[in-house]
Amino acid sequence: MTNFADLGLAEVLLRALAQENYTTPTPIQAQAIPALLQGRDLLGIAQTGTGKTAAFALPILQRLLDDRRRPAPNTTRALVLAPTRELAAQIADSFRAYAQFARMSVGVIVGGVAHGPQIRMLAGGLDVLVATPGRLLDHIGAGHLRLETTRTIVLDEADHMLDLGFVVPIRKIVSRLPKERQNLFFSATMPKEISTLADDMLRDPVTVRVTPAATTAERVAQRVILVDGSAKRDVLLDLFSDPSFSRAIVFTRTKRGADRVAQHLAANAVGASAIHGNKSQNQRQRALEDFRAGRTRALVATDIAARGIDIDGVSHVVNFELPETPEAYVHRIGRTARAGATGAAVSLCDNSERPLLKQIERVTRQTLEVTDRRTASGSAAEADAPRRPPHEHRRTHQEPGRVTRHAGKPGEHARPPQQQQRRPGNPGGRRPEHSAPRSRVSD
Repeated sequence: MTNFADLGLAEVLLRALAQENYTTPTPIQAQAIPALLQGRDLLGIAQTGTGKTAAFALPILQRLLDDRRRPAPNTTRALVLAPTRELAAQIADSFRAYAQFARMSVGVIVGGVAHGPQIRMLAGGLDVLVATPGRLLDHIGAGHLRLETTRTIVLDEADHMLDLGFVVPIRKIVSRLPKERQNLFFSATMPKEISTLADDMLRDPVTVRVTPAATTAERVAQRVILVDGSAKRDVLLDLFSDPSFSRAIVFTRTKRGADRVAQHLAANAVGASAIHGNKSQNQRQRALEDFRAGRTRALVATDIAARGIDIDGVSHVVNFELPETPEAYVHRIGRTARAGATGAAVSLCDNSERPLLKQIERVTRQTLEVTDRRTASGSAAEADAPRRPPHEHRRTHQEPGRVTRHAGKPGEHARPPQQQQRRPGNPGGRRPEHSAPRSRVSD
């Protein structure tokens, strides 16, 4: 497959692709589009940056062009579910770009914004609706949207849906769809829960694998700096003294940590802004636009944004704190080296995060280049310290072998005054943003 014309797409779509400077289909596009044009279900195992949005958007638009019926009020002909507001907006922008010469209505439903404009948009009916599950269920429950005429559903970044607690809302949404429909399921990794959901949804699917699960982008140069936890901010500033750090995304584990790192960078003449789940939609969009336009050099983000940021020209990804799952590492560094470019990823690893580093190396099947910038005392302390599994809790001071419980939540351990249990790799003892309870969240 050497060009898009060979795929059997309509002239209006080919013209739009030429306008967007698309010339040769990527592997996932070449494999997925013919099967989807035939109406087959599809399971796509692909990382971000592989061209998968066009792989499902183009055949959806082609099938809608072949059946030009108008959508009824408060319905949508095709539904795309995405885990984050940013990713939903980017998918909708791609649909609009590919349909720029065709009369197609494309809408976005996400949390964090007013309901009124969304209600009015749904009232007119849509050809394509891109939505986050939580807000979509709100509109379905209020009677603003019906799904009985929806013939195509796409789940994008399904494994991230699992991380954010969206599996139950997804099942509720799917239960309202007609039995005769086309199902498209995309995920970068396939944990057991996601595999079960895919088995429940898909019927005799075509499977397309363009990269093995949990592999890292081939064009990303990766390295690790061993550093004392208290020195991470200074090392981060040293990194930004290098002019090649022209557009960098810095990942932290918590929302408060993201704010603090962004403030520290800004106070030291490095333009930075933070993006996370506590920011309003307008704040998140403004931070992304400033970063995209070059008004800031650093975007400090939590893992909720790891797959929702699709910005060309990201020179570096910095893991200020290592993630608690190797899969999150893969998605983080996938924010650079996009669209055929090269990029670099730097991870700051303190002593408590060494088990997390080992997990990343084991799952990604590689040994990362390591530079040691710890103090002599920090290095000696780490050498003498016993290795703990990354999620093992440290006991509080109490009788050996005894676990004290208090009257709080079942299963919680008592904590002495002014002392919090801390997990290795999470120095602040705070809940990582992505580890929310498995229930519906605001997006």
